[in-house]
Amino acid sequence: MSKQQSGPRAVQINPPVFFASAGLILFIVVFAAAAPSVAETVFTGVQGWIVDTFGWFYMLAVAVFLVFSLGLAFSGFGAVKLGPDHSEPEFSYRSWFAMLFSAGMGIGLLFFGVAEPVLHFASPPVGEGGDVQAARNAMSITMFHWGLHAWSIYAVVGLALAYFSFRHGLPLTIRSALYPLIGERIHGPIGHTVDTFAVLGTMFGVATSLGLGVMQVNAGLAYLLGVPENTLVQIVLIALITLFATGSVVAGLDAGIRRLSELNLVLAAVLLLFVLFTGPTLYLLGTLVQNTGNYFSQIVHRTFNLRAYAPSDWMGAWTLFYWGWWIAWSPFVGMFIARVSRGRTIRQFVFGVLFVPFGFTLMWMTFFGNTALNIELNDATAGLSALVAENIPVALFQFFERLPLSTLASGLATVLVVTFFVTSSDSGSLVIDIITSGGSEEPPVWQRIFWALFEGVVAAVLLLAGGLQALQTGAIASALPFVFVMLLICYGLYQGLSRERLKKVAFAIPPAPSLPAGRVTWQKRLKNIASHADRPSVAAFIQDTARPALVAVAQELAAQNLEAHTELEDDRVRLRVNLGDDADFLYCVVLRGYEAPGFAFPEFRLPRDRKHTYFRAEVYLAEGSQHYDVMGYTEEQLIGDVLGQYERHMHYLHLALS
Repeated sequence: MSKQQSGPRAVQINPPVFFASAGLILFIVVFAAAAPSVAETVFTGVQGWIVDTFGWFYMLAVAVFLVFSLGLAFSGFGAVKLGPDHSEPEFSYRSWFAMLFSAGMGIGLLFFGVAEPVLHFASPPVGEGGDVQAARNAMSITMFHWGLHAWSIYAVVGLALAYFSFRHGLPLTIRSALYPLIGERIHGPIGHTVDTFAVLGTMFGVATSLGLGVMQVNAGLAYLLGVPENTLVQIVLIALITLFATGSVVAGLDAGIRRLSELNLVLAAVLLLFVLFTGPTLYLLGTLVQNTGNYFSQIVHRTFNLRAYAPSDWMGAWTLFYWGWWIAWSPFVGMFIARVSRGRTIRQFVFGVLFVPFGFTLMWMTFFGNTALNIELNDATAGLSALVAENIPVALFQFFERLPLSTLASGLATVLVVTFFVTSSDSGSLVIDIITSGGSEEPPVWQRIFWALFEGVVAAVLLLAGGLQALQTGAIASALPFVFVMLLICYGLYQGLSRERLKKVAFAIPPAPSLPAGRVTWQKRLKNIASHADRPSVAAFIQDTARPALVAVAQELAAQNLEAHTELEDDRVRLRVNLGDDADFLYCVVLRGYEAPGFAFPEFRLPRDRKHTYFRAEVYLAEGSQHYDVMGYTEEQLIGDVLGQYERHMHYLHLALS
């Protein structure tokens, strides 16, 4: 892995991953562009082979991901924070949910929200279409494809990345999730290969969504303005929207992606309410309840139903395509949601990632899908099924034509597709850039621009090489190697959490008693508890007491042939004992300020426009703050505390290695 540079960030890449992934993508793009008819034949053959050979494996793996993520949330591991114990979330729940939704599957909901239920209604995988039973099954199938399984795939990757990066200081790349399995070898060829697979999956997964999105933008413009529907127009649209995405990714996570994501959520909510209140409202509320019940009552059956007794192309065109699409997206969405989830607990993360977007998706598919099915069931002349079968991207706009204010709704939907397009592209570019720069959370701007433009090129070439078929094949094929990586990620995450549990068991042992020297009278102890130090006092304590104590411990450890050293900074002093790999012991005394609550400390009751801050000499270990203050300790007492924490750490290593 390339080291992060301390100087100007003109070049900051991990060469094996950057050049290998860019070269492989470029090879596929050149092949598809030079021989589109041959590429289309190859893509079709590859998709058929993967479905026939690995279809069962996709289905089983996705079931494992769902059970694994829910199991972590409901277990004792759910309380573990994705970051140090003292960390707090960077984004509010509103911004967090908005970014989850926009990055996860926004374009897909608009593309398939009407089309998929109508297609299953007209041509179900089993039985006759066009009746009430077909409508019920169509919604059940659609909910299954867009339900918890998809989000569990994202949750597994995002959870592993956030845990190992924010809690254990490893790079924010896919390879870090394998650290408990292969250790420092994640920085060698194995790690490079894993990250390259992640880049390929992300690139083709995002390109699939961009291709679907631009088809729908083209259909919307054709409906609103009479713009022709053809590949040339779609490529021009890709170029224009990619430029917007490039501008957003240059603006950065907070200024660009977060604000666009919040806009997406508002526009999507407006469109959702429009359909609810202009459609058959009471019918939709009833079907929402029934669809929810059907989903949970049939989830086990559908999870393992491969239709093995009656094989058909339906599984490859629908369920396996979706599973491949979600898996191909998982490095991108997983890394993105990890990046915005620092400070949350595993339980908050899993419930948020699984159930909040799924709840919105459930409403979306019900309100759009059931409104379309209601039109088909009650108006024999509607002809919506035939129109959708002929041209899937135009389904949404044909649907709006059968509701009031259709032009306004179609215009809003077109804008929403564009903004989803932009957030998918800029989020994907940011994630690929992080991977290819070796885990840097703020990679150089030129690299973001490069990957944003490259995504547009890949989407355009896949459209030229076979349209929807090529997009589906790209998603399914790029996902295959990453399924194996994801299963290893699950095992690695479990191993990491198990070691952390052992560490907590070790730390439950009472620390060694303080050394007898330097006794403090009870009056002085009470004074330390009741009073609150100012910044200069704590800074002086760190310089004059904590630093000599840690230096003395380091010198004694060195005399016992252990590698230990201390570091003094403006607001902290640190002792590090190098024990190899991830076993290092860290003890740190940090100057930390808190705003004093007036009700608790009468002496701090100041005017409203003034705030009083008191300071503590707080102990930090590798996991973060231990939330206790050592201000007022003597050198001997502080040494006793260090030895107690060191003894706990060594006991943890004993448990982990035994």
